[in-house]
Amino acid sequence: MVNYGLNLALLLGLVYWIIGLIYPFIAIFLIFKRFRRMIPVSIALYIGQALILPILMIYSGMILLFHGWRLDPILQFEQLLLTGVVISLIIKDIYSHFIGD
Repeated sequence: MVNYGLNLALLLGLVYWIIGLIYPFIAIFLIFKRFRRMIPVSIALYIGQALILPILMIYSGMILLFHGWRLDPILQFEQLLLTGVVISLIIKDIYSHFIGD
């Protein structure tokens, strides 16, 4: 049973999908920008992050889109907090590449 309604879980699922679709391009661009100054271990970690994070975000977004209506408000708030953490880490990553050096 799938029940669509405008709630916090649906909006967070859409945000997760958008992040999951855009972040790999941003991460690959940032890797190529700093490729010469990075050691091989950090290149491997960034490539792993660019591959794993979008997959997890898209799957989490699908779960929230299709089954988010079942979540009680406390679990929806928890998802909102996790979304804030992920977005702040992405902003920190972009900031450290462009401005931090």
